[in-house]
Amino acid sequence: MTYFGVLTTFVIPPLLVLLILVPRDVWRWLLKREGSVHWEPYLIILLHVLVALIYTTPWDNYLVANGVWWYAAELVTGITLGWVPIEEYTFFVVQTLLTGLWVLALMRHVFKSSPPVRPSAAIRNWAILAVMTLWAGSTLLLLLGPTSTTYLTLILSWALIPVSLQVAFGADILLAKWRLLIAAITPPTLYLWLVDAIAIQSGTWTIDPAQTTGIKAGPLPLEEMVFFLMTNLIIAFGVTLMLSETSKTRARGMLAWIKGITNSTNGRAARTKLRL
Repeated sequence: MTYFGVLTTFVIPPLLVLLILVPRDVWRWLLKREGSVHWEPYLIILLHVLVALIYTTPWDNYLVANGVWWYAAELVTGITLGWVPIEEYTFFVVQTLLTGLWVLALMRHVFKSSPPVRPSAAIRNWAILAVMTLWAGSTLLLLLGPTSTTYLTLILSWALIPVSLQVAFGADILLAKWRLLIAAITPPTLYLWLVDAIAIQSGTWTIDPAQTTGIKAGPLPLEEMVFFLMTNLIIAFGVTLMLSETSKTRARGMLAWIKGITNSTNGRAARTKLRL
């Protein structure tokens, strides 16, 4: 099966369903049946698409350049950017849209009321400590461990950086919304595991057995399972945090604090200059 065949058969159809059902306000606005659209959720999802492209591109190019995974040349168009085929970049986009719109659908139709958030610096501190400890262990294993752990540690060391930023800012917010997050992460992850297994089984792409642990669920390596879990987690965390009213209040407070420090620093600099 070609790479675009995988996308058009398994990923594009559910994405189209979500694109039709979720942004109904956009379609009504386009058809001139309603006057306005609340654009913020869609802009947030598009921002995640942009971040996914920017953050994933160098990492994925490194994987292909170093033979961690490769694609069947006869099953792609042959258009590449760096080491990676255009189909892979398309996957970055459609996966982010798929999971992001799924999160938004759950917020609108299942988890309509937002649970109360109990602000807790302790939760945020413990969460960042746990994530950074895992990141440090993964990175150390990447540098000093056996070749068989290469792909797994590359995934974890790459993915835990954005997760660390997310939990440092809002682990308490994420904890309050744990039911939403489980529902947001689990279905797309399980579905993409299935898609990935089909693609590997059909030879669309291949994972280097020498750089993986050898732990598999059928044809699906543990590393691919971790990859889709972590990427969907990052998307769900990001969309949830950016749409949270508590996050917005916290972000405004942080900006005001930074502005206060900046003004204070500028004031001291001006007074020092006057004395000179």
